[in-house]
Amino acid sequence: MAETKKSSSSKSSSSSSSSSSKRTVWGLNKISFYTIVVVAVLYLISLILSACGVTVTAVMAMQNIGTAIMVGIVSYLAWKYVRPKQTVWKVLYFVVLLVILAGIIVPLVMG
Repeated sequence: MAETKKSSSSKSSSSSSSSSSKRTVWGLNKISFYTIVVVAVLYLISLILSACGVTVTAVMAMQNIGTAIMVGIVSYLAWKYVRPKQTVWKVLYFVVLLVILAGIIVPLVMG
């Protein structure tokens, strides 16, 4: 009888942990999907404005907003992955983030 209680309690704990991980993955998938939708709408609006002859700065601003949204969300999720890891991973994370930010900012300043 004691074995029956142990097996049923271990089954319930394993099912609850798998359902919580499924919820987390579903949440990330949902966030990713809606982020892509929002950024696609921003790019579509900037494409239409560009075709209508609106100034380049307005179009570039909308594209940069879309890029910033994606980089922000991906950076947050990457930090959640890197945070418990060794210092080397954290240093690599910040170096990559700085390169990405430089790749976004330098063309804006130069152009």
